[in-house]
Amino acid sequence: MDFFLRIDKFLNSVNLTKRRAIAQDMINEGVVQINGKVVKASKNVAVGDVITLVYLEMTLRYEVLALPTIKSTPKSQQNLYVKELS
Repeated sequence: MDFFLRIDKFLNSVNLTKRRAIAQDMINEGVVQINGKVVKASKNVAVGDVITLVYLEMTLRYEVLALPTIKSTPKSQQNLYVKELS
């Protein structure tokens, strides 16, 4: 069985945002993309997806390596779930 995780929950659980509400606000503003497409909060993340966060001063891209099975992962383990792309 495949395991899916919504993008808003994923961003929060792997510490790319401090709170899920922040992730939801970013998604509503259209600054979160998966594989080059702007997404809604209900979009599921899959291993291999590339998540792009477009900030005013920079754009960050992350490849999804794994999906966490717990609500919050320690920041020290972030590299197990996402890899920052240049």
